[in-house]
Amino acid sequence: MNFSENSNPIRWIIIFISFLIITIILWNTYTFFQIFKNEERVKMKLWAIAEKTLINAKADTEVDLPLQIFNNNTTIPLILTENDSIINSVNIDEEIIKDKVKAHKYLDQLKSENEPITIIYAAGKSQELYYGDSSLIGKLKYYPIALCLIIVLCGILIYNFYLNHKIATQNKLWAGMAKETAHQIGTPLSSLIGWLEILKLDNIDESITTEIEKDIERLQTITDRFSKIGSEPKLELKDVVEETKQSYNYLISRFSNQIEFSFKGPTKPINILLNPILHSWTIENLVKNAIDAMKGRGKLSMVIEEDNRHIKINVTDTGNGIPKKEYQRIFETGFTTKKRGWGLGLSLTRRIVEEYHKGSVKVLHSEIGKGTTMQIVFLKS
Repeated sequence: MNFSENSNPIRWIIIFISFLIITIILWNTYTFFQIFKNEERVKMKLWAIAEKTLINAKADTEVDLPLQIFNNNTTIPLILTENDSIINSVNIDEEIIKDKVKAHKYLDQLKSENEPITIIYAAGKSQELYYGDSSLIGKLKYYPIALCLIIVLCGILIYNFYLNHKIATQNKLWAGMAKETAHQIGTPLSSLIGWLEILKLDNIDESITTEIEKDIERLQTITDRFSKIGSEPKLELKDVVEETKQSYNYLISRFSNQIEFSFKGPTKPINILLNPILHSWTIENLVKNAIDAMKGRGKLSMVIEEDNRHIKINVTDTGNGIPKKEYQRIFETGFTTKKRGWGLGLSLTRRIVEEYHKGSVKVLHSEIGKGTTMQIVFLKS
């Protein structure tokens, strides 16, 4: 049994152990928090005893210890009240105490943090000691939140690493399969070329051999496409208008007469850095998707436009249209609305245009029931 067969149980074991560790850390944090809270209450009780001692002190009463207790409290804020009036405060900003409104708001805050300590210093006379959490307790409160955020961030990083690793593995697999496919096609293709030459020698109708030759060239182009997957393609300075027109015209002759094709573009050459084979693949993918959207019947137009910086290729069909929420999803690998299909065409198109040719491809406009315009944009060289 290999690792892949055990990967799911192992993953759950790791998740369980991680969850257990997190639970232990959070429980220990809560325990420390309660210990510190109890220690601070003990300190406040000692402070209350010291206050009572000072109130009832006589001339011969030893007050060094009470004063030392007062001086040692440098972190816990407290307010001492008698008959609902503030008579003393420690470790609180003077600006707050001087402002009665702010002082009472702060007192309400202390009341919500801890139970007050009552100091009965004489019969019928008492004071209330209200205290808040020290800065240490305040920081400790946010420690579990910070810990959880760190854990979430680590989880996201691990997930992204796993996802990217999985995608990279899939890409290598697809690249390997594509190259192997190109290699396998090469052998019968060479044989077909030989048979074509024999047909030419036998004086077969030239129109037949010409069409066969076109299809063989097409197979060679497809083989070349697959062989380039996974490697950096070579870009050449080519006329994008002519390269697009050639690919478009080839497809016109291979589809039904029920589709009305049209092409419009500049009459002058526009040279940009292109890989002709991959660009042809891009045009083919867009045209085939448009024809599928029209179910083999309708109007398909291709228009090439230019401005000072860009060349734009618009492919417009009269198909079903694309909902706005799917404008980006249609470029995702595996996304397809067809019953049969791998959902790779537009994903490959985006990769060819954006990664290799540094351009962009998008849904320019679409209306349900009326059609869609896809647009490729290239920067001028």
